Amino acid sequence: MARLLQRKEPENPISSERLYYRIGEVSRITGLKPHVLRYWESEFKVIKPYKAGSLQRLYRRKDLDLILKIKKLLYEEGFTIAGAKKKIRDLERAENRQMKLSLVEKKSNGKDRELLVTVREELKGIKKMLE
Repeated sequence: MARLLQRKEPENPISSERLYYRIGEVSRITGLKPHVLRYWESEFKVIKPYKAGSLQRLYRRKDLDLILKIKKLLYEEGFTIAGAKKKIRDLERAENRQMKLSLVEKKSNGKDRELLVTVREELKGIKKMLE
């Protein structure tokens, strides 16, 4: 009887150990239908699931977090799709600005700054190659 009284907490469906989630899993976690996820993928270019050889969508944790953020903006905060796109874009810009500031603030001498600038330029080049 003691076992019946003990309630087991549901496991967190978002595991930090998993690299990818299939569209059905994302649908269950977010409460959104797969066709809505596919539509949002076409509207919000920041959602970029990996498509395996079978063209099955594999969402990363980052994509899942974005989907949940978009869901909150649209369903809870009353944003339009255009408004949510702008808000997501603004949030990304703010995050990028913050990262740049933290790198510049940590400079202790000229050599560190030069190294950071070099690394930053190389990373930009790699990003362009990947796009």
